[in-house]
Amino acid sequence: MKNFILILSIFLGIQISAQQKITVWPKGEMPNSKGLKLNTIEEKEGRITQIQEAELFAFLPAKEERKPMAIIVIPGGGYRHLTYDLGGYSYAKWLNTLGISAFVLNYRLPTSPDLKQREIGPLQDIQAAIKLIRKNASQYGISPDQIGVLGTSAGGHLAAMASNISTDYTELKGDWQTISTVPNFAILVSPVIDLGEFAHKGSRDNLLGENASAEKIKEYSMQNRVTEKTPPTILFHAQNDNSVPVINSILYYESMIKNKVKGALFIFPKGEHSIGISNKTELTDNWKKICADWLKTISNK
Repeated sequence: MKNFILILSIFLGIQISAQQKITVWPKGEMPNSKGLKLNTIEEKEGRITQIQEAELFAFLPAKEERKPMAIIVIPGGGYRHLTYDLGGYSYAKWLNTLGISAFVLNYRLPTSPDLKQREIGPLQDIQAAIKLIRKNASQYGISPDQIGVLGTSAGGHLAAMASNISTDYTELKGDWQTISTVPNFAILVSPVIDLGEFAHKGSRDNLLGENASAEKIKEYSMQNRVTEKTPPTILFHAQNDNSVPVINSILYYESMIKNKVKGALFIFPKGEHSIGISNKTELTDNWKKICADWLKTISNK
């Protein structure tokens, strides 16, 4: 019995260390806040609709297997909720099998009553998270120059924002100002890109409000923000995705081609809006091997 308790204690210790919770913002320095005290609301297991402030959950491979690369996983949920388990933890655990450190970001949703300016709240959180991980890279045994983002659905839109909006909205001072907010590469899975004709309406309304101007919609349609400075990006989408039309990824990749951004686009015939770690077809499930091989080309540069 004592041996069992000892083994269980060791196991629990490993689990806790593998999912270390990290507060993104230095105390008292979170911008764009009215100062409200909010409770975390989890409408059902694995799905959060409200948080007080951004948090990272670190998933680190064993030191002997750890590569210099790290990826911030950005869950989707239509900017209304965070699918932190299916769209976060599951990807982080898969990345760990590749020797890649993963950090799942639970970001402030634009629907939060605490935000002063709704559309930049999530962007501020991902920018601060990138800065934080770069600043503490040596602590995690990773390289500050190999920090990527992986976003699914609306999380893909946020990953694209981080990739293309270089203006620093964190308002952090001192040595924080010297740290870039732009990731070194991006993985976009079934991403929301366009907020106009081909928009996922829920994502657009939650991010910009129901009465967003045409100018604002154009500004936050990420195919319009791609430049030659956009980091290398790989996109995965299903042709039969009825939630976020595949044209979203096509528009983004076309902009990448025009601006000579390195990357790739893979469209699978099936997969709907459910491309993930477990997939219904063997063909769609190949996205993981393709992605892993692409990441090797990034890490070798």
